[in-house]
Amino acid sequence: MPSLYNPNFKVLPAIIVLMVAWCNGFQPAYSAPPTPPDNRPNIIYILTDDMGFSDIGCFGGQFLPTPNIDRLAKSGRKFTQYYSAAPICSPSRAGFLTGMYPGRWNFATYLDNKKHNKDAEQADYLDPAAPSIGRFFKNAGYATGHFGKWHMGGGRDVKDAPGFEQYGFDEHASTYESPDPDPLLTATNWIWSDKDSIKRWDRTRYFVDKTLDFLSRHKGQPCFVNLWPDEVHTPWVPQESRTTPMKPEEEVAFKLVLKEYDIQMGRLIDGLKKLGIDKNTIIVFTSDNGPLPNFRGDRAAGLRGTKLSLYEGGTRMPFIISWPGHVPAGTVDESSVLSALDMLPSFAKLGKVAIPNNYTGDGVDKSAVLLGKPAARTQDIFWEYGRNDIAYKYPGPKNKSPNLAVRSGEWKLLMNSDGSDIQLFNIIQDKGETTNVAAREPAIATTLKEKLLKWWEALPKLK
Repeated sequence: MPSLYNPNFKVLPAIIVLMVAWCNGFQPAYSAPPTPPDNRPNIIYILTDDMGFSDIGCFGGQFLPTPNIDRLAKSGRKFTQYYSAAPICSPSRAGFLTGMYPGRWNFATYLDNKKHNKDAEQADYLDPAAPSIGRFFKNAGYATGHFGKWHMGGGRDVKDAPGFEQYGFDEHASTYESPDPDPLLTATNWIWSDKDSIKRWDRTRYFVDKTLDFLSRHKGQPCFVNLWPDEVHTPWVPQESRTTPMKPEEEVAFKLVLKEYDIQMGRLIDGLKKLGIDKNTIIVFTSDNGPLPNFRGDRAAGLRGTKLSLYEGGTRMPFIISWPGHVPAGTVDESSVLSALDMLPSFAKLGKVAIPNNYTGDGVDKSAVLLGKPAARTQDIFWEYGRNDIAYKYPGPKNKSPNLAVRSGEWKLLMNSDGSDIQLFNIIQDKGETTNVAAREPAIATTLKEKLLKWWEALPKLK
């Protein structure tokens, strides 16, 4: 073999030419092209805890101004017919995470100790085999974080709940009701304590800081973040309670907590702008279920029902989406009906995330609706709450609902799973659910009853 240094052999000059060409930007045809920047949007899903439909100013709130949350509405779009997956926290959260009715995974009320869960005819934690929006986004190249309440497994005597990573989250910081409580929030074996390093009134600040830090460390990579504070759930413990005695369920305490919560939402918005990612970040602001206590009924714009109820006050939530340049600013959609179950396929479409072919969710892609194109809903929405009188809490007689419900177009039917107490409302004309028209519309009542029973009977029952 001739030497490379043989002046009559032309390999070395060729190598030199190739190196010079490479430095000048030439790449051979077989080389991989440079990876383009991933400009898919960040998505932050803010799930407020126990916020009523009209707690905030832009939804008619009368308690105090909420200028920062209202900023989201000014830069985005409000929806007035958005529904949670359940009227209580654990199943509501499971419904969003999976995009499926929570009953399909044996979630029916809030998770507690094993005895309570068994009495409630439900699981101790969300099956890690369940589909997860976190896992879908992570597998598609998103950085995924969960900061805030979890309540889908862990806490009390449930020691074997799967970790956050099994649901697809890269990082997390959570509370007592989770498989891995943050020690700064849980100095004692309970939901909160005066001994916690992060005090109750500073928790939302802490979760916002965690979110902004996560986003700052993943600039250049799209991020999906669950920001799930445990405000405005009772007990309301504002900072002022250190010097001014107040009960943790009285209105003055609620107002102070809501005021601080709004301030922290402002810090989030300003933090995104400071990071230079506000224009490419989708923010969704909503709640997991209705309010409790409801004071004079004014936390839900006069809607009937509260948390623990399938009437509108328990499941119809405030909903805002903001994405500058994509969602029309300062607009309201009063006609499109949305469900929390729709968020998984809708967010996937907006984030260009492929959903596995074997996934069969209960929600539908409403991304075009979120971007400003109203559309009538053709899919029914179903709910359940109250499998027995042993492990379920209920509101007072006026707000206690039958244990099943369906929304179909302009109609909403409620009934018990044994077929009793049928109530039919035209929810467009009577959103306060004041006039039961089941006797007047027997054909509609019968059709919806059959649909509802068929859905209920198809749900797995815990053995």
